[in-house]
Order: sequence, then C-alpha cells, then structure tokens
Amino acid sequence: MAILIGLMVAASFGSGDFLGGLASRRDNTLTVLAWAQLVALAGALAIALIWGGPLTANAVLLGVGAGLLNMVALGCLFQGLAIGQIGQVAPVAAVIGAVLPVGWGLAIGERPPALALAGVGLAVLAGAMISADKDEQRAEGARAALLLAVLAGIGFGVSFILFADSSHHPGFWPVLSARVAAVAGVWLVVFLTRSPRTLSPTPRKLAASAGLLDVVATALLIVAVRTGLTAVVAPVASLAPGFTVMHAWWYLHEKVSRLQTVGLGIALVGLSLIAVG
Repeated sequence: MAILIGLMVAASFGSGDFLGGLASRRDNTLTVLAWAQLVALAGALAIALIWGGPLTANAVLLGVGAGLLNMVALGCLFQGLAIGQIGQVAPVAAVIGAVLPVGWGLAIGERPPALALAGVGLAVLAGAMISADKDEQRAEGARAALLLAVLAGIGFGVSFILFADSSHHPGFWPVLSARVAAVAGVWLVVFLTRSPRTLSPTPRKLAASAGLLDVVATALLIVAVRTGLTAVVAPVASLAPGFTVMHAWWYLHEKVSRLQTVGLGIALVGLSLIAVG
C-alpha cells in the first residue's frame, strides 16, 4: 500500500511541478510560487480541520521546518533551472532529495529486504535519468546552478525527513503548519523584493492547481511514511519528474529522450522489486 501511495505522491508532485512551470513561463516565478502556496494553505486548512487529530507542539514545529525548507528548495530549484542546464540541475536535485531520506531511514534502523533495497537503488537511478534533458544551450552560471541544485536537493531531502518524523504524531497538523510557514516565508520575500503581487488569469489558475496538487502530495506523503519505510517510500516519491516529463510529452509535444525512456523502464523494474521485497 505504501508503494501505491508513494506513486500517488510522485504523480501529484510531478503534475504540480508541470503546472507551476507552465505558469512561470507566462508570469513571475516568485509570484506564481506565492499564489500556489496560498492555495495550498487553504487546502491544508481543510485537511487539518477534517482529519487533524491531536494537536502537539512537536508535530507543528516539524511541519514548520519542513514547510520552510521545501519553500527554499523550490526557490533554489526554479532559479537553478533559470540560469543553468536542465540536464544538470534537475537530476542532481532529484537524486540528493531521494538519497538523504534513504540514508536517514537506514541510519535509524530501517532494514528493507534485499530485493526492496535493490529496487530503491534502481528507483533513485531512474529518477536521475528521467529528469535528464540534453539542453546544453545555457553554459553561463553552470557552477552557481549546480550549487543551487545541491541546495534544492538538500532542502527537499531534509523536508522529507521532517515530514517522515512527524508521522509519529497522529493527524495532519504538520501539513497545515508547513503551509503556514511556507506562505509567510514566500510572501515576505515577495514584499521585500517588491515583486508583482498579482497574476494574469491563466497563470493564476495554473498556480492554484499546482498548489492544490502540492498539498495533496504532502498529505499523501505523510500517509505513505506511516504505512511504509522511509527508505522505501522516498525513492518512489522521487519519481515525480517522470510524470512531469509525460505531461510535457502529452500536452506540449516535447520529445522524450532515449535516456528518459530507459529511465522509465528502470523505474518500473525498481518498483516491481520494491513491491516483491
């Protein structure tokens, strides 16, 4: 069950990234992120009120930390993609974001079966291959872009760990506290940088959809780590770029490289090994 939910997490995050990327092509990226987080906050409030459970200070603090880290990681990722090569930035962020939770899970005593562990390795490799893109037109700022990718991966990985740790507390208050922190952080940056505060109609709808998918993915992530091992769920959730690639292929008619196609095949093999293990 955890593997299926992990796939749903990947699908939600990947679809949300696609919609957020479309919105950013048409309007200010920071403003898109700010509006997406605002809509995600509304969704998180509904989830917390319906399935909130007991409210504990520790769960709230873990959610705040995860939300702030996730927001910073998204900012680093967007900026890295803007100044560097997609084929370098996305794979680095995806792999680091998956490896850190896997390492954490093993460090705290999680011991997946050998077959599942092999599937984990294949899933991490597949995430990097699926994210790859042979866009070599933007060589300037490559070092800065690579650093931003590393920072984004660390942010995503540590936020995953914090969400996983919050799974010891019943309810979904960490989802709400994460969104409150993210909204406060991103809108503070919007005001300090004097960025635009409104979006045109189409980007606003895309950003809203991205925000809803983001909060759904976060809630599903907490469910997944409550029913399965962090070391197993993390690499499955890291397959989100695969869904982004498929959306781009289907809706934008972008070509899928041979490397990405092979990556999708490896992902299926990895998921099968995890399920059997």
